[in-house]
Amino acid sequence: MLPRLVLVTDRRATAGRDLVDVVRAALDAGLPAVQLREKDLPGGPLLALAERLRAATTRAGALLFVNDRVDVAIACGADGVHLGGTSMPVAAARGLLPAGALIGVSTHAPDEPAATPADFAFFGPVHATPSKAAFGPPQGEDRLRAAVAAARVPVLAIGGVTAATAAGVLAAGAVGAAVIRAILAAPDPGAATRTLLDALALTAAARA
Repeated sequence: MLPRLVLVTDRRATAGRDLVDVVRAALDAGLPAVQLREKDLPGGPLLALAERLRAATTRAGALLFVNDRVDVAIACGADGVHLGGTSMPVAAARGLLPAGALIGVSTHAPDEPAATPADFAFFGPVHATPSKAAFGPPQGEDRLRAAVAAARVPVLAIGGVTAATAAGVLAAGAVGAAVIRAILAAPDPGAATRTLLDALALTAAARA
């Protein structure tokens, strides 16, 4: 089952704290999945970080995805990879990964989730956020709704998702959310994680 909340890493967003320490606090609060996304790290340091996160997620019973680097995902025993627009094709990644590994993709237009052979898609940025400014202006919840309606895979919203906006993205049909600063930049990452999980769960329950 796809997690309702995924933390995407950015070690520059932790206010000087060790990234793995911040992630551990979120995992201890119930975070179900982490995506390692540190594009500037070369292979060796990235693998070392991936192994630390694999140990932390394994202890917590959470999933670990590695952004783009299929080799690092395989080497650390991650649960799958997340691919961007310039990454290798999904079919090629699936041919390299072990059976059962999950593949996610990033999408930025309402028609893109419908075309992917991946297992799930991120769609965004839904709301304004510094982390996704390079991908254009916010898509908004109406475009998220259109993407979900056309998609053949589960869609998670990314970009400016907070406890306050969780109801809107789930109402648009997203199965959950991926966040960066909402947890990593929070003074108390554990409390921020619990607040997000509660908001997503309450909204989902209200829709059921």
